[in-house]
Amino acid sequence: MRATTTTLNDGRVRLTVEVDEVEMDGAIDRAAQKLSKQVSIKGFRKGKVPKSVLVAHLGGPSALRGEAIRDAIPDFYAHAVSDTLVDPISQPAISVTDGEEGGVLIFDAEVEVRPEVELGDYTSLRVTIASPVVTDLEVDAQVDRVRETDATLKDVERPIATGDLVTMDAHVQQIATEEEPLDMSDYMYTVGSGVITEGVDDLIVGMRAGEVLTLNGNVGDGVVATYTLTLKKVQERVLPEISDEWVRENTEWTSEDEMRDAIFDQMRRRRIAEARVSQRDATLVALGQLVSEDVVPESLLDEETNERLRDFVHRLEQQNLKVETFLQVTNQTPDQLIETLRADARRAVRIDLALRALVRAEGLEPSDEEIAAELDNTAGAMSVAPDVLRDNLRDTGRVVTFRAEVAKLKASKWLLDNVIYVDAEGVEIDRRLLSSDETEAADA
Repeated sequence: MRATTTTLNDGRVRLTVEVDEVEMDGAIDRAAQKLSKQVSIKGFRKGKVPKSVLVAHLGGPSALRGEAIRDAIPDFYAHAVSDTLVDPISQPAISVTDGEEGGVLIFDAEVEVRPEVELGDYTSLRVTIASPVVTDLEVDAQVDRVRETDATLKDVERPIATGDLVTMDAHVQQIATEEEPLDMSDYMYTVGSGVITEGVDDLIVGMRAGEVLTLNGNVGDGVVATYTLTLKKVQERVLPEISDEWVRENTEWTSEDEMRDAIFDQMRRRRIAEARVSQRDATLVALGQLVSEDVVPESLLDEETNERLRDFVHRLEQQNLKVETFLQVTNQTPDQLIETLRADARRAVRIDLALRALVRAEGLEPSDEEIAAELDNTAGAMSVAPDVLRDNLRDTGRVVTFRAEVAKLKASKWLLDNVIYVDAEGVEIDRRLLSSDETEAADA
């Protein structure tokens, strides 16, 4: 078999495939074997019909050849895609141009291919991730949380501050409903916790015991209520003095320095782990944003959306849930669900196109040795022989897909090594902080 390509307009390619007579003879034999198991001919058992009898039953050699062509063209097309490294993103339009009656079979397959896009300035890409840096103030705050387990309460006459414990009587009357009012006596509220309703923490700060706070706030499901809070007592938490003796009596550590060092190390490892978790996804999203939405082919977007929908439905089925039930619980319409999946699909397609563009821009195409090594690794993970996987990739037209995945892995690694990482304030992060204690951070 021989295949050649011609570039057409609108991102399409024409594959011209020539199948020699030897290969066609094999296809005809396979078609005959398949049909002999399907047709019923008096005097013969299914699967035992001689080829000459089958040909006569079908109406002559041309009928069997036609059946063989219909059966074999998908396989010939897949081989042609693999051999030419064409990257189709839609179903092909196939037309036989010669060989329907005999001789060399020639057919054309016109198909839309994945576009090659240009990236913006990826060399100065700045990616925001969680900072791995732990400050002394953060360690102090964590130490205070440990001290709070042994805190005492002290009555105060001063204005209320965040963190104070306020004892109050609360009266909650829903507006425009028939619900009975809710009354709570001596309710103890920690200022800043936000558990009463939105706005309480802002308004209560600065007030004093003996005053009354009245406000309207939501109680859920769009219902509004009037909250009347009678402030009766204000207390502050008094933390114990920190000392080696207190640490030994109240914690797992033997000294204040040991406690601080341990807390710092725990926080540092957790921060590194958090930063590394966000690092890859944030980097890929940032790279994908360098690809304009306008260049995303609808065929790619449709396929990715449908794949995500199939995946989503499958996961629901594993949980014995129906899509209809999910939509009811989440108060969504089918169109809203599809729109969410489509937005995720668009982001994924832009990342895919961006990584492929980076491969071309930085010359990251994998070598034959790298392809072979990755194929061996993949085959091992699948518990199949490398040759079996290699043949399967060619037979299904996925050779170029496999090569692209290896290339994108190289591009992802290049990105992680070369982009600039910054924290939420835009301060550049020392790359060494992201790679230190990598194993411990992953286990933290």
